Amino acid sequence: MNFNLKILAVNDELIFKPDSVLVKFFIDSDKLEKVVDDFFYSLGFGLSKIQKRNFLDKKSDELVYYSQIGEPALIFSKKIKIDKDFSSDFFRNYFAGLTQSLKKKNIKAVHVIVPSFTDLKNYFENETLLLQSMLEGIHLGNYTFDKYKADKEKPEELLFFIHYTDQKILKSAIEHSNKLMSAVNFARDLVNEPSITLTPAELAKRTKSELTKFGVKVSVFDKKELKRRKMNAILAVGGASDNSPCLITMHYEPSSKAKMKIALVGKGVCYDSGGLSIKPTSSMLEMKADMSGGAAVIGVMKAAAALKLPVELIAIVPAIENMIGGSSYKPGDIIVSASGKSIEVKDTDAEGRIILADALHYASQQKPDKIIDLATLTGACAVAIGEIAAGLFTQDDNLAKELINAGNRTYERLWRFPFWNDYKEMIKSEIADVSNLGPRWGGAITAGKFLEHFVDGKIPWAHLDIAGPAIKHKSRNYTEKYDTGFGVRLIVDYLMNL
Repeated sequence: MNFNLKILAVNDELIFKPDSVLVKFFIDSDKLEKVVDDFFYSLGFGLSKIQKRNFLDKKSDELVYYSQIGEPALIFSKKIKIDKDFSSDFFRNYFAGLTQSLKKKNIKAVHVIVPSFTDLKNYFENETLLLQSMLEGIHLGNYTFDKYKADKEKPEELLFFIHYTDQKILKSAIEHSNKLMSAVNFARDLVNEPSITLTPAELAKRTKSELTKFGVKVSVFDKKELKRRKMNAILAVGGASDNSPCLITMHYEPSSKAKMKIALVGKGVCYDSGGLSIKPTSSMLEMKADMSGGAAVIGVMKAAAALKLPVELIAIVPAIENMIGGSSYKPGDIIVSASGKSIEVKDTDAEGRIILADALHYASQQKPDKIIDLATLTGACAVAIGEIAAGLFTQDDNLAKELINAGNRTYERLWRFPFWNDYKEMIKSEIADVSNLGPRWGGAITAGKFLEHFVDGKIPWAHLDIAGPAIKHKSRNYTEKYDTGFGVRLIVDYLMNL
């Protein structure tokens, strides 16, 4: 971590410690000049003409004020323009960037004056979501993955004082965000860990070690158990690796009666070489993150248990490495999955959907009320909608609406694709029940239709293709340097609003 963070709730009284900074937001309006003058005057500071003119200019949105006479030593003034470009992610992204920028600046404390909810109620459903967006940004900006660096420094303490009138709501938001973001960071650590150390067995070990602390039951099906259960899809894809495949199952039960029973399934390909349909080197560089769906599911389980959510959860992660060797599965093979349905292999680099076939069938056998899977399944999805959103595939309109709303609240956004049965025609096989590859067009959709073959049709199910937003990308301050842990905040919000 960049800092040992402490986030504290305080009232409106500003009492600064040494080496403090202050963050103040101004809503852009006709009265902006007077509001700015009054604020700086209340602190005993005065802006120069050029400072004020630059801040009020339409092209400017930030003023950094260095105090020469006392605390705070530094004031970050941010102008908020409530227009078509403003979003509920504004504060999350801002504080992620701010926290990152404070490294090595000898700042000991940050005071944040939360703007009025009344000015922002069109973008946040309630005050809690406004506060959470700020708190999550602080945590996200503080994330780093430097465990393998020889010159990493010991983290220093950084205090964040959040000034807000409703202390009860603020303290609750701080407690919630601390637990949630701990789970997000755990998922990110798993995704950013190199595959040389995070083998399927190691993923299972770390999952069990972390989740059992919170009362989650964790079981692991080893190679022998996979054979007994006829999970040949998982065995085939993981057969060429020296690191044996496994299936990680997790079970969380609330202390009170559960509102619902949800099954979560996450793709856990710890490394994907493409198999015999081998990837080029440039495409392999990020393939340690091909288990992002599995990591997200594991993170959700940690958060749900820590937050004591009133829902029963079953989580399933098939963990494998897709490697090359004498025992590699091959294009042209036919695999009979645990469901009894056969799969014609046309491309060994379409391996995620194959292992999910066994996992989704097992999830269906648990008779949940709903099933949601998360997977870095196709590059086609990222080609279609980029890195800023995940694809949503479902036949269930209510489930789609609930997930899209959760995505909008958390800014882990979803875009719903068409999912008509016409697309099933594109993955028909002459020699098996289904082919693992369709034509070039509509690749993300046909991948989803493949998965649908292995889900009990009576259970509402949604597939989230997170191939774009799960991998580090430059769209936000908190996604630029490290793989993102996408999906944890989204699914936790969905579960909280069932």
